[in-house]
Amino acid sequence: MKLLTTTSTIILLASAALARPGSSINERVAGRRRKSQPKITSQSPAIETNSTFHEEYSENWAGVFFESPPSGETYSAVSGTFTVPSISGNGGASAWVGIDGVTYTDAILQAGVDFTISDGSISYDAWYEWYPDAAYDFTSFDISEGDSITVSVEATSDSEGTITLENITTGQSVTQAVSAPDSSTVISGQNVEWIVEDFEENGSLVVLCDFGTITFTDASALAGSSTVDLTNGDIVDITQDSEVLTATTIDSSTSITVTYQ
Repeated sequence: MKLLTTTSTIILLASAALARPGSSINERVAGRRRKSQPKITSQSPAIETNSTFHEEYSENWAGVFFESPPSGETYSAVSGTFTVPSISGNGGASAWVGIDGVTYTDAILQAGVDFTISDGSISYDAWYEWYPDAAYDFTSFDISEGDSITVSVEATSDSEGTITLENITTGQSVTQAVSAPDSSTVISGQNVEWIVEDFEENGSLVVLCDFGTITFTDASALAGSSTVDLTNGDIVDITQDSEVLTATTIDSSTSITVTYQ
């Protein structure tokens, strides 16, 4: 298969404009680069968990992931719906769905919403990213606390994909075609995930804000003709400085909840 090395092709619905992450709050100054990272493994805390599911710990990811697709298949699509949370404290967090980034770390095709708070000033920003490129914002996609957002990510090949975000509450939607930053960062389709992330800004992880509870519903992923059952996935929670900051539960075959603690 010939790999594409061109920059992302833009398709915007609802007159949405695309830009680098911009001045949503005071900290957003020229040169800021918001970026996700692959799952950064952290040491398991010296605590007992009540989870009946396999659980791992990470410095930056909380949620559910699948390490490998069914034999002979690759993951090609993932989606989920969540409600934009009320946040407090200072810092940020992000809710997103994506392909790769767990065992395959050369690329991640992902999209979601950032929640950022600074001295009471709150920002909600929708974005997409083909890691290792930085994220791009949808600047005209309106988001408010309490909105129901559906995010869908599809890899149409290992070097091309389609991102769709829908604000179910307002009826607004945006779709964008994307391509790999270069021939070394194609998608492998080995992993899928539904994640609340402590994302990176200007080279370091932001302080994780109190996001309360985020529940992904209607969560699905496709590998060939097979769909996933989240009860077969792996749980990951965020630990930093030996402190467990999140608690993830699998509620059903299509629903998970991540709680700040």
